[in-house]
Amino acid sequence: MSLQSWLESGQLRAHKTSKREIAELLKAVDRDFADSQLQGLSADRRFATAYSAALLVATLALAASGYRAQQEGHHYWSIQSLVFTLKLDAKTIDQLNTFRRKRNIADYERVGMVSEGEIKKMVALAQELRSMVMEWLKKEHPELI
Repeated sequence: MSLQSWLESGQLRAHKTSKREIAELLKAVDRDFADSQLQGLSADRRFATAYSAALLVATLALAASGYRAQQEGHHYWSIQSLVFTLKLDAKTIDQLNTFRRKRNIADYERVGMVSEGEIKKMVALAQELRSMVMEWLKKEHPELI
């Protein structure tokens, strides 16, 4: 599998990004990361905003690579794409998918199911991904920074 094969099978579409789009996505990552730290928000919301920061990193890396996830299943495909863009290992992808499912349940089905420990793990992962994407951009796509 590759991003190109996902494009051919319809999970992704071609996308031309710009320095401005990358800067705006980074601003959104930083906003969501900051919001995840707000103590006035519920645990579910803090978790969801930390998850959103991580998802935006995946979206940014895909955009820099010339792709965008199709609307249906875009969270899943964006996360899976991190194997090709940032070279994430399967364990980290599995953790992100677990968090994706938890965020979905917390957003749409059940309140109060996120623990402080899970928030800390999600925040730490979002921070790590942001650092990784900045190093990756410097190395692979310096023209976009």
